[in-house]
Amino acid sequence: MQGGDFVTLALGREVFAVPVAYVREILDYRAPFKIPEGPDYLLGLIDVRGRGTPMIDLRTKLGLPSTTPDGATRILVLDVPVGGRLLGLGLVADRVIEVASFAATDIEGAPEIGVLWRSDYIAGVVRRENEFVVLFDVPKLLTSSETSLLENVRHDAA
Repeated sequence: MQGGDFVTLALGREVFAVPVAYVREILDYRAPFKIPEGPDYLLGLIDVRGRGTPMIDLRTKLGLPSTTPDGATRILVLDVPVGGRLLGLGLVADRVIEVASFAATDIEGAPEIGVLWRSDYIAGVVRRENEFVVLFDVPKLLTSSETSLLENVRHDAA
């Protein structure tokens, strides 16, 4: 994986990162408009500058226990390239930590065993002090059927 700038975020004690290039903006948490019969990880829709944007609970998506949003909870609004177009998506994080630069030489491949998450959407890991930062391969975070569902939810709400 190429190095570069990443937005680091926390889910409990775990630290993850997404490339800055995908981040459109970072918002304070706000309650979404619920979508009836949506998957567990889909919290609903939020209005981002006049556009309905699906909001994903990263904790649920990764199989982590849910938590109640607090003053540190943030929504990372991403533009994710999917099939030749951009999908606007809000990811809920317990907190946003910082923008960090990681050199390509510091990024290790995704571990094949010993992690709680599917390795197909992990682009790599970076060792920092006493922790690891897990780098998301953002376009692979959602399956093609999940991407289709989210596009339909957004268009149905428009």
